[in-house]
Amino acid sequence: MAKRYWLFKSEPDVFSFSDLQKAPDATTCWEGVRNYQARNLLRDDMQVGDGVLYYHSNAKPQIIAGTAEIVRAGYPDHYQFDPEHKYFDPKASEDNPRWYMVDIKAVKAFKRPLTLPELKQMPEIEDMMLVKKGSRLSVQPVSKAHWQFLTKLGLKG
Repeated sequence: MAKRYWLFKSEPDVFSFSDLQKAPDATTCWEGVRNYQARNLLRDDMQVGDGVLYYHSNAKPQIIAGTAEIVRAGYPDHYQFDPEHKYFDPKASEDNPRWYMVDIKAVKAFKRPLTLPELKQMPEIEDMMLVKKGSRLSVQPVSKAHWQFLTKLGLKG
């Protein structure tokens, strides 16, 4: 299967790209997704080796902070089974999980984070889901052309 590319949103005060870099092996599970469209992407489409743009949402400014890669493909989010956890789902069971996660590993921080206002001015990515009105998915596909354009811009500084 061909390598695919994604954008993952996280609030920096919850789990920033810097937090990912400091995690053991610079790796974490991407838990807590509770949207069926995003769940389907995690469960069905994301594969080991896929690239991830790490986006800081709900921040001033909102930025793409760096890149990561998927190091474990979709598997059941174990927090859905824990009644003490905020992501508990009483309708989920081990036999019939409702929610999935992947593991990601930090690859490279951008020398120059790319701000959302800046991104919205770039005709090269005008059809990217992130810059379209009403795009709220916390994980979303990114085209190879958009990935190449944005990583080149962010990594060169």
